[in-house]
Amino acid sequence: MRYVRPLVQVGSTRPDDALPLAGGWGWFTHIEILSRRHTSRVASVSELTSAESAALTAPRGQIADMTFDVPRLMGIVNVTPDSFSDGGENAAPEMACQTALQMIGQGADILDIGGESTRPGAQTVAADDEIARVAPAIAGIRAKTTHPISIDTRKAAVADAALDAGASLVNDVAGFTFDAGLAPLCAKRNVPVCVMHAQGDPATMQKDPHYENVLLDVYDFLAERIETLTRQGLSRGQIIVDPGIGFGKNMTHNLALLEKIGLFHSLGTPILLGASRKRFIGTLGGASEPQGRDAGSIGVALAALGQGVQIVRAHDVAGHAQAIALWRAGMAHN
Repeated sequence: MRYVRPLVQVGSTRPDDALPLAGGWGWFTHIEILSRRHTSRVASVSELTSAESAALTAPRGQIADMTFDVPRLMGIVNVTPDSFSDGGENAAPEMACQTALQMIGQGADILDIGGESTRPGAQTVAADDEIARVAPAIAGIRAKTTHPISIDTRKAAVADAALDAGASLVNDVAGFTFDAGLAPLCAKRNVPVCVMHAQGDPATMQKDPHYENVLLDVYDFLAERIETLTRQGLSRGQIIVDPGIGFGKNMTHNLALLEKIGLFHSLGTPILLGASRKRFIGTLGGASEPQGRDAGSIGVALAALGQGVQIVRAHDVAGHAQAIALWRAGMAHN
């Protein structure tokens, strides 16, 4: 099997033979062809098959009221007592609502509400406890705004309650492998989903992550998940993929994924990057505390946007929005 990564470029100086990337701001004239058996090589876009070309160039459809012709920001609102970055800050529904509305004002396109910490070493939370955390927060936010809301959960019961409260997208860090009832629920309720790769669960995922080839292994997992979800009744056009930075991956794995994250465009879906304040940013950037990693998080996000990644999940919405605005302005005048 071969894998195709577009060598994405951005800017207004676009050659006549360049192909558009996914209906967004990127374009490409060459591709990298990867294989498990052979050394990768660079080739012209003329070597693309019709199916490969379609997957890379077709505009991504609207999901949860978002188009993907411009970068989108997902603001993180954790209603947990123990999340690695902001545990306890938004545990009260009123505080969660206040934070969410502030993020919207700062430029968030979608809000991601989570009631179970997925930090390394975190234990599973009972569904009833998770519902008690997220449902009031989502209902409070929905009463104040029509902005899209994502529920960050692995459990069907939690997703069901969150959707009843006003959520509009289900974001599963377990890639719909934890609860067999979650995918059928999403299909029944006709809601878009984000499917993420993780090796192991939060309690054990960082003990000894290993891969044959992390880039291709993650790609194959996501490709299989997309096919499984569509067989279960979800529309391919309503699926977002997330390579799962930091979920069962060491620093080498994270950097390998970030270097060639554009490969995931070949799946034909929008890509979400969730690297905000992760440990590897602190290690490389010399910031031991998560709150000190925002500058590094922004740097990682801008590099991903340069490869055409459509959605950035962030704690610091204001900082990311400002950086993206400047990045887009510079790109337009390139």
